[in-house]
Amino acid sequence: MAGDMWGYPETARYAPGAQLVGYSVEASDGSIGKIDKHTEDVGRSYLVVDTGPWILGRRVLLPAGLVSEIDTGAETVRVACTKAEVKDSPPFESGRHEDDADYIRQIESHYANRHM
Repeated sequence: MAGDMWGYPETARYAPGAQLVGYSVEASDGSIGKIDKHTEDVGRSYLVVDTGPWILGRRVLLPAGLVSEIDTGAETVRVACTKAEVKDSPPFESGRHEDDADYIRQIESHYANRHM
């Protein structure tokens, strides 16, 4: 499951090279913020979401496998998780966590029960 977690699902309609920074992110139960960064690295694609004021401006990393739909017209990305799952996820610190194997395992463990 961990390998699938890091790739955009075909059903999400991700177009390689797409610029998603600034898109709104919607969990299954409401808005969670805006995309601050995204990658399309093979085997490690993810979104970094700035959650804004609802959890005190925290940044979180969401594996690309959570993306359920990308709506380019509305500039919205929908993800297959809840606001509570995002709120309870490990915080992300740019420059520190991108290549931290322990942090990546924490993310995988946190989202392991999701059906992607």
